[in-house]
Amino acid sequence: MILSRRRALQALSALPAAGLIGAMPRVARAAEFSLKYGNNLPLTHPLNIRAQEAAERIAKETGGRVEIAIFPNNQLGGDTDMLAQVRSGAITFFTPSALVAATLVPVAAINAVGFAFADYDQVWKAMDGSLGAHVRVAMAKVGLHAFEKMWDNGFRQITSGAKPIESAKDIDGLKIRVPVSPLSISMFKALAASPASLQFSEVYSSLQTRIVDAQENPLPIIQVAKLYEVQKYCAISNHIWDGFWFIANGRAWQALPADLKTIIANAINDAGLKQREDIKAFNATVQSDLQAKGLTFTKPAPDSFRAKLREAGFYGEWKTRFGEEAWGLLETAVGKLA
Repeated sequence: MILSRRRALQALSALPAAGLIGAMPRVARAAEFSLKYGNNLPLTHPLNIRAQEAAERIAKETGGRVEIAIFPNNQLGGDTDMLAQVRSGAITFFTPSALVAATLVPVAAINAVGFAFADYDQVWKAMDGSLGAHVRVAMAKVGLHAFEKMWDNGFRQITSGAKPIESAKDIDGLKIRVPVSPLSISMFKALAASPASLQFSEVYSSLQTRIVDAQENPLPIIQVAKLYEVQKYCAISNHIWDGFWFIANGRAWQALPADLKTIIANAINDAGLKQREDIKAFNATVQSDLQAKGLTFTKPAPDSFRAKLREAGFYGEWKTRFGEEAWGLLETAVGKLA
């Protein structure tokens, strides 16, 4: 036994250096930077599919130095919980909708001005341009780093359970769930509805138990969250365009080496552009799928809604609240609103 062990050691010592390294067991190396990313969407949503691709690209291009763990579907709490966590550094990344981000950075809600955008050309002109840059500066002031490319959350549509929405008058008295957003509350109050701010995680049960009669979200969200199970009608109102800001805790972001920040930013921004195309393609087919699942669709003209908002002083109020600079950047992209 002693002899065989001695011979084995002699044989091992006779190996060249490269052979010795190859003969030794490999130990898995922990990532130098383990980062957490939370969001409120199911794994099947294009946001999570593209985020996973970005995480894999980052791991590969950094040689395993950066590992991003994704926590989807409100696993880390509701939107306001995760916004607090990313600001404190408990998580590194979060993708709040602009409406949620606006609870901390009010100007972030400017893209959600009612009936502001006619189409995606206007959306990306504004948000990839001067208006988006203006919002990112405001986020930096509260300790958040916002990546350059917003991810698409789509134009928001109104679903209801009791009656279809054909024009602004059908909104009168409607108990509708809206995000925890002063702008959304203000808009629906100006339309004479009765808005209720609830976390997204509460939407399905609140519709099911009739705490609220209606809600508003982009079609892909309506589909993946199965809201068609608890709603009968959907109005293609396109009343708000909303997107996801991919944000990071500012201190954690600044602590990363410059080369890693470049790799991470490129991967996240590229994934965001792909996710935009996913949503565009998704929207082309999702309405027919929702119809097959039982939703009845209407397409109200925007004119009656805009007229009611102007009459209620909605546009004038929010021009004052957002400020001349931000409002001017919005109108540069979409034309005169107020």
